[in-house]
Amino acid sequence: MTKRTTLLDIGKDHLRREFNKPGNVYLGLVHRLDRLVSGTIVFARTSKAASRLSGQFRDGSVQKVYRAIVEGSIAKKGQFIDYIGRRGSKSYITNNKSGKYAKLEYKLIKKVKDFSFVEINLLTGRHHQIRVQFSHHGYPILGDFRYGAKNGLPEKALALHAYSITICHPVTKLELNFKAVIPSFWNNLQG
Repeated sequence: MTKRTTLLDIGKDHLRREFNKPGNVYLGLVHRLDRLVSGTIVFARTSKAASRLSGQFRDGSVQKVYRAIVEGSIAKKGQFIDYIGRRGSKSYITNNKSGKYAKLEYKLIKKVKDFSFVEINLLTGRHHQIRVQFSHHGYPILGDFRYGAKNGLPEKALALHAYSITICHPVTKLELNFKAVIPSFWNNLQG
């Protein structure tokens, strides 16, 4: 088995070089993405900052905005409220409240051919939430064969992007917003 270099590894190496720190350096991964999803993630340089930022994610005070391309022609705006269960590495919508409450809102950016470009305000953070909810409601994420997509993308990518994240700085309490540029291959899909 080969060990892949992760963003966490790259970040730790950068801190080691930038601050001339010998040995192991601390870098906490506070917000992660599935391997095939692009976009903004959050790291913390101290364990105290990681703890405070993790608390913001738990209490729902972090604003998370995603962009996605879904298969099908979706309504101009809407919300999905479901309960999500999990079996191993796959999540699913449950028919009862035995799963975890999951809510998101979306708005249509534009339609191109048989696809809809949407912006998603993620109001809860469940395992594979966006992927599961859009698929369950008949609009799988482009490239997401695990959850029912019929069309693929280069390098097995998913057309799901963590576009923007807004957090409160763990020390200064200032509101910070970070945005990630949408992958260039999306331009080829926009007609």
